[in-house]
Amino acid sequence: MSAAPPANFNPEEAENLEDMEKQFAVKAVQHMTTYWAILEKVRGSSLRLTKMDDEIYEHLKKDFPEFDPAATIDEDEMKSKTGKERWRKFMMAYEKKIDDYNFGTIIRSNPKWEYGQDETIFVPRMQFYAIEIARNKLGLNDWIYEQNNGTPADKKAEDPK
Repeated sequence: MSAAPPANFNPEEAENLEDMEKQFAVKAVQHMTTYWAILEKVRGSSLRLTKMDDEIYEHLKKDFPEFDPAATIDEDEMKSKTGKERWRKFMMAYEKKIDDYNFGTIIRSNPKWEYGQDETIFVPRMQFYAIEIARNKLGLNDWIYEQNNGTPADKKAEDPK
């Protein structure tokens, strides 16, 4: 049971604790570097991020039919009032199904880009899953594996399992 906030508490004016923000940033960067390292070792098109990848992908296509996984994400649109409402509704479907569904993480704005300060967006984990599952299913992240392993896209070697 959590305690209620003080009666005069205004979350819009609350101070951020610098140490806590640093801890969140470290965890987000660890997630980002781990994911990149996985994409260097496994083709995205053969990777599963959750047990629910197919369901998440179908839900994304239904709720965001205009979303193009190959295009650059418009961060302003995504984080607009309407965008936040749409994404929040989408994410809440996974509140009890996906661990840390709402934890902040880092996503590339475009699947053709590597992670970099100007090429990334800070998003809730569920947005990351939805977008990266779509990118992986469409083979948009395979270039990372191919670049790391010297495998041309037209000569995909079978991964021994």
